[in-house]
Amino acid sequence: MAEQSGTPVAEMSFEQAMRALEEIVDTLESGRVELEKSITLYERGRALREHCEKKLADAELRVSQITGDGAGGVSAKPVEID
Repeated sequence: MAEQSGTPVAEMSFEQAMRALEEIVDTLESGRVELEKSITLYERGRALREHCEKKLADAELRVSQITGDGAGGVSAKPVEID
């Protein structure tokens, strides 16, 4: 459970958040966690899932901004992401 707590979700990279989320799922699926701890883990897992979804949406937006220039080259439009 190294990445399940400690680092604020907003500061995690996509990869860190996915690892932490996988750890939480494994822990919850084990069935060996007390109810209150399960609720806490579930809440953090939900925040991690939302964080990952936002990171993926941001990446998709950036990729969608890559366009062909008509001469076989590729250019990218600058995109601001909140």
